[in-house]
Amino acid sequence: MIDKGVLSALLAAALFGASTPLAKLLGGQLAPVMLAAVLYLGSGLGLLAWLALRAARTGAPLLVLRGADAPWLAGAIAAGGVAGPVLLLSGLAMMPASSASLLLNLEGVLTAVLAWCVFKENVDRRIFAGMLLIVVAGLLLSWDQAGPSAPPWAALAVGGACLCWAIDNNLTRKVSAGDPFQIAALKGLVAGSVNLGIGLALGYRLPAPGLLLAAGTLGLLGYGLSLVLFVVALRHLGTARTGAYFSAAPFVGAGLALVLPGEQPGALFWVALALMAAGLWLHLTEHHEHEHEHLPMLHTHAHRHDEHHQHEHAVACDADVEHSHEHQHVALRHTHPHYPDIHHRHDH
Repeated sequence: MIDKGVLSALLAAALFGASTPLAKLLGGQLAPVMLAAVLYLGSGLGLLAWLALRAARTGAPLLVLRGADAPWLAGAIAAGGVAGPVLLLSGLAMMPASSASLLLNLEGVLTAVLAWCVFKENVDRRIFAGMLLIVVAGLLLSWDQAGPSAPPWAALAVGGACLCWAIDNNLTRKVSAGDPFQIAALKGLVAGSVNLGIGLALGYRLPAPGLLLAAGTLGLLGYGLSLVLFVVALRHLGTARTGAYFSAAPFVGAGLALVLPGEQPGALFWVALALMAAGLWLHLTEHHEHEHEHLPMLHTHAHRHDEHHQHEHAVACDADVEHSHEHQHVALRHTHPHYPDIHHRHDH
């Protein structure tokens, strides 16, 4: 059975990857900053509506944000919700969607580099080798540019977006134990509002209702639901490995882009595709197992009772059904396959 974190990361990748060439189609009718605004507002408003329905049905709070989480989430929104989309959509306007889609694989590499070098997450040789293949593929795409009409800064804009999202991913990991729907809704609402304000200040107008609905729906699926799944993956896999699995996103986007009009990738595109596929295969076949120690920890997140969750409840509940409450982990030493999830952030 496929791991929940891996499945979440791959589904997030599929949704986001498909959104890239579709966003390019809409980009011809909207300025990048306005398209980013509508995509994120569609995401935020759609998820907020779902949260309202959930609150009405279950009595759960609509939005809850712990004070300690606010700085991390604010930084993630600024980097990934405001700067990243504008850079991506600017680059998309200047280069083919197929090449831009594959170039987005650099997000996974930059995410991993920051996770390893700044946030001290574990790395092994297999993951590192896969990342090297993705880097080489990205350099080939940057060199190729898939056409003489693409200016040299097109790839730099997409690469800049990848760096912004890498920062976003590592900061979001800090709050990944929280409700992923609330995290994604807040990101969408704040980032969309900021981009909308910038766009209106620059003199742009809102699109026609039909275009507004299309872009908003694309944002809800490709940015909102994708982000929900990505946060779930962060909780289960850690930042670097979630970024590695998310490397499947460009393949979805590139495959969809090939059936769209005006997309004729050159030979280097196919070489890059093969290199990136090999890098992703290395990520997917990783196995990490050793004896490790869990230190005592008190936190809150959705869980079922397993080998890491063996605690009592003040009120009787079904331990096999996912539930959320503050709980205490006791010291534990054991050996089993694992990822650097919220329970396995130990030194090696």
